[in-house]
Amino acid sequence: MSHPRCELLAPAGSLEKLKIAIHYGADAVYLGGKRFSLRAQAANFNEDELREAVAFAHQHRARVFITVNIFAHNQDFKGLADYLKFLAKIRVDGLIISDPGILGLAGKIVPQLKIHLSTQANVTNGESAIFWEQQGVSRINLARELTLAEIREIKKKISAKIEIFVHGALCISYSGRCMLSLYLTGRDANKGLCAHPCRYSYRLEEAKRPDCFFPVEEDERGTHIFNSKDLCLINRLPELIAAGVDSIKIEGRMKGIYYTGGIVRIYRAALDYIYQCLEKNPHEPVVMGEEFMKEIVKLGSRGYTENFLDGPPDEDDMLYSGPRVDQIYVPALLVRKKGSGTLFDIRHKIEPGDRLEYMAHGLANLNFKIKNIYALNGARLDQAQPNTLVRLETFPEIDWQEDGLVRKVQN
Repeated sequence: MSHPRCELLAPAGSLEKLKIAIHYGADAVYLGGKRFSLRAQAANFNEDELREAVAFAHQHRARVFITVNIFAHNQDFKGLADYLKFLAKIRVDGLIISDPGILGLAGKIVPQLKIHLSTQANVTNGESAIFWEQQGVSRINLARELTLAEIREIKKKISAKIEIFVHGALCISYSGRCMLSLYLTGRDANKGLCAHPCRYSYRLEEAKRPDCFFPVEEDERGTHIFNSKDLCLINRLPELIAAGVDSIKIEGRMKGIYYTGGIVRIYRAALDYIYQCLEKNPHEPVVMGEEFMKEIVKLGSRGYTENFLDGPPDEDDMLYSGPRVDQIYVPALLVRKKGSGTLFDIRHKIEPGDRLEYMAHGLANLNFKIKNIYALNGARLDQAQPNTLVRLETFPEIDWQEDGLVRKVQN
């Protein structure tokens, strides 16, 4: 019997991002409510939005996992039982938990809900994985500090599913359990309030020489000494699938719609490609083509690293020159449909004559030119500004899909 297909798990920092992720092929999404989640600065979901999110996802055959992954103090349990009962009532597909106390409470109050162990729990060995499986965990998001060989070994020891982060920002601390933000800004990363001090540029000032700064650098490249490159395992997906990974997870609930849709689209295409290859030649190793990475670099990043997959990272896995690499493309339009005709939600100024690129399913990029822009009352416009709805006349015409993205080269 063949192994079930690996799940593509996408971030959903808002309802809009959830819909875009599902449009581009996510099998499941993870998101947080207004409390108990490690991304407190994301838009997150109130109760009505959670209901709508679950209904939309299930309508489109996608699963919804809710983050309840803070490291809780006594006061954090106030209201938690009612919240868990609410999540069960709206039929979420599982909870993502890191705290043993929350896990125990969930097991008593909502035993019908599957529990996924967060990467914050730092599972780095098989015995730890066995322990958590014995506590009722059905899926374990392994620590990001593991090699491929270690992942294989852990998978062999448990019947629980395993989940691996394959793309997104990396924290300089162990599996994200960072205290820098709390010490420097008073915002606790382990309660969802990280201020991202690892992305700061640091300088040294001597007490008796105010305003006289000395360089802080590992070499001549700069002072972003804690700034890791972003994780990207697109070229290692065949090996992860062969190792028995059940779900590949994308980081980025705080990222924008262009990142959400763009990255999900690429990893969907990559998984589909791998399984097509395996169906044709099940005993032949799958080699990823260059087209996947070429598409990824269009989305903006801090550069890319494969992190610990082959062993501990080194100085080549850090980005010293600045907080991120320049982004070439920007999101220009989001496709919406309301009534007759297609509506476009403008995200970047556009004008007649602009050449844009529609990000269709797979890796298909459809280039077109804007002939005319029309306001909703039918008036022809010389340009369209962000946060407006318009209709477009394009050449060539495009078979638009709701929640699809259009990008342009940044000026």
